[in-house]
Amino acid sequence: MTNNDFPELLGIMREARKATDGLAAFDGRARDGFLEALARLLGEESDSVLSANEKDVQRAKADGAKPARLDRLLLDRARLAQVIHGVEACRCLDDPLGRVEDLSTMPDGLVVGRQRVPLGLIGFICEARPGAVVEAAALAVKSGNGLMAKPGRESGRTSGVLGDILAAALARAGLPRAAVRVLPDLDAEQLRFMISQGGLLDLVIPRGGADLISFVDENSRVPVLRHFQGVNHLYVDERADVGMAVSLAVNGKCDRPSTCNALECLLVHRARLDDFLPQVCDALARRDVTIYACPEARARVSGLEEALEHHYGREFMDLALALRVVPDMDVAMAHIRLHGSRHTESICTSDLATARRFLSLVDAGCVLANASTRLNDGGCLGLGAEIGISTSKVHAYGPMGLRELTTTKFVVLGHGHLRS
Repeated sequence: MTNNDFPELLGIMREARKATDGLAAFDGRARDGFLEALARLLGEESDSVLSANEKDVQRAKADGAKPARLDRLLLDRARLAQVIHGVEACRCLDDPLGRVEDLSTMPDGLVVGRQRVPLGLIGFICEARPGAVVEAAALAVKSGNGLMAKPGRESGRTSGVLGDILAAALARAGLPRAAVRVLPDLDAEQLRFMISQGGLLDLVIPRGGADLISFVDENSRVPVLRHFQGVNHLYVDERADVGMAVSLAVNGKCDRPSTCNALECLLVHRARLDDFLPQVCDALARRDVTIYACPEARARVSGLEEALEHHYGREFMDLALALRVVPDMDVAMAHIRLHGSRHTESICTSDLATARRFLSLVDAGCVLANASTRLNDGGCLGLGAEIGISTSKVHAYGPMGLRELTTTKFVVLGHGHLRS
């Protein structure tokens, strides 16, 4: 494949690259001005956004989209308000650029520090969730990065309106309009071409299902930061508060089952079979959750479905849940190592030492004690918004906000220092 295969797309990428290279030169007030204008325009144009989204949802329904995909595609007034709140929260955060960290003076008087700089032009590829494009653009511009966004075609109308709003907000702030481009109409070959342009893109962030992640992994010539599926567990310890554990399980599974931070597997200590297990099964059943359980659980509570091996390690993205009884926390952690996706893991326990051990030993981008998996979200964790939740470790792990969209360069101050 040559650069002449898609000359229009290549031209757009070159414009975005040029705009990105100049973006960090604008001071923080200009970048915050973009966020202020973006929040205002989203409010002013909310009817247009929601009308476009309604058409996208109706078309997706006609095409037979599954409930989980429809839920991710839907952008109603409450969700749009959350997006606007995330933009405003991002604006209020400190400017990450220019900050010098780890400043130290060497024995010979050489002063060494690390200054935060943008990553560059980011390719953001997502399925459904049109609001995610706005959050990605807000974080990218605030941190001095450009953005090439490829949302799913099912959100084409919504993404088109949002792309116009983003361009208008950049113009109002006096920033280059080409710094953010929304391209919902790219086909697979065009997308393959885009992520092969290592001289133009600096990072690719795919945010979606396993097929999308695999496609990007196999075709990108640019570093990839993966937002992979969320196979998330809650371990209910022998010293857990029953009421708290039930509420954590219900919230984790039922609040929004189509999201990547929803609970997918419940691990229950054997000592809690008589009190917690029947209560949580009843609470989940009243919310129409299908529970696929191990033989030990099914022997105690009637009406549970049989858990097969493929139910463990599965992201249901629906009102369904796997359940397994374990003899201790070590077995629970071994189950998480085998079946988890390094996204979100939680423990419910009243024992501080047990909680600390779980937090220390479980390998995931976010590990919680006595808190719902649904809290693994940039907005909930003080990032304002998030561009994704990284399940890889280079160079970020967990929710990605402003800091994660920057890196550091060494800055050195000398007084005629020479290498001897």
